[in-house]
Amino acid sequence: MSHMGLGGCIILIAAGAILTFATDWEVEGANLDVIGLILMAVGIIGVATFTSIARRRRVVVPPTTPVVEDRPNPRTYE
Repeated sequence: MSHMGLGGCIILIAAGAILTFATDWEVEGANLDVIGLILMAVGIIGVATFTSIARRRRVVVPPTTPVVEDRPNPRTYE
């Protein structure tokens, strides 16, 4: 799923919704309503996976060592 990206998942959801709700096509040997539902389910799972991976990548761990500047303070030389 992570290779598909968020855009691909949204396209799957949209294509599945179109097949399920916006068409009345009849194809011999295939139920387009079920295919549309499967596409929407795969798209929703992909969005959930993508957002959980993105949320994990955003976790920022604070540095464990303090940052110390080496520059002297210019005000002490006045």
